[in-house]
Amino acid sequence: MVCTRGWISRSLKCGYSMQTLTENLAAHIAQEVTTLAACWKLTRRDGMVLGFTDHDANIVMEDILFKASTGMTPTAVTSSLGLSVDNMDIEGLLNDEAITEQDVISGKYDHAEVEVFLVNYQDIAAGKLSLVSGWLGEVTMKGQQFVAEVRSLTQKLQQTIGEVYTPTCRAMLGDGRCKKNLAAFTATGAITAQQTNERFSDSSREEDTGYFSYGTITFTSGNNEGFTTEICDFKNGTFTLFIPTPKTLQVGDTYEVVAGCDKRLDTCIARFNNALNFRGEPHVPGTDKMLETSATRSLE
Repeated sequence: MVCTRGWISRSLKCGYSMQTLTENLAAHIAQEVTTLAACWKLTRRDGMVLGFTDHDANIVMEDILFKASTGMTPTAVTSSLGLSVDNMDIEGLLNDEAITEQDVISGKYDHAEVEVFLVNYQDIAAGKLSLVSGWLGEVTMKGQQFVAEVRSLTQKLQQTIGEVYTPTCRAMLGDGRCKKNLAAFTATGAITAQQTNERFSDSSREEDTGYFSYGTITFTSGNNEGFTTEICDFKNGTFTLFIPTPKTLQVGDTYEVVAGCDKRLDTCIARFNNALNFRGEPHVPGTDKMLETSATRSLE
């Protein structure tokens, strides 16, 4: 990769001039023609660290191998003064050696930490020029290619602090606020009939209709081993998933499934006996009730 000094000067004006560069890297950037390569370090939530570069050869830096065989390219970095969120996109090809379609669909790259920087590939020891640090946002699939949005550190400042009143529960089943031990609500089984990659049956299931609706299922064997997703509907032993599995389901594939919660107080009481930890306000009057007048009441 060859970068002109004009391009890097524009980048520095976008907020990177506050960085402390080594003398060698600063001198190299000041040249008319540079030998800079873009690298990005990806740290998944499970701790796995992956490195990629748009250079035509692998780069080793900070004991991390930045692979050049992935066909990944970054877009321009959008940055501004103030607290607005900087962002960029990274495009790449899916392949078995780097990022697979199954891993993307299964959510292994959701909210992964990302650092994008430039290095002089002819003098790695000169250090790096950071472009953006943050987390992966939305990841979209386009055939055998993926596009991942990178959101900068200021994204954390955009998070809503506090909560609003809601008739449904704001806790996640089994989390620190729900406090429900899910061991008694977890079951295992195997597929006995497969219709599509999002619909299958287990004839051994005897739970009531809706018991596993909105729950989660993790496949423990077969093509989709380790894949976890949410259940849209459960009825008469048949599961319907919100999204199809990345690979074909087969009869005999085993799974572990957790009961679902629709966030309603009635379900919290009847199914989980956990009303004490219900995090909703089902009896708080809504907007219609607050705006009600004698005229509107007479129409009921």
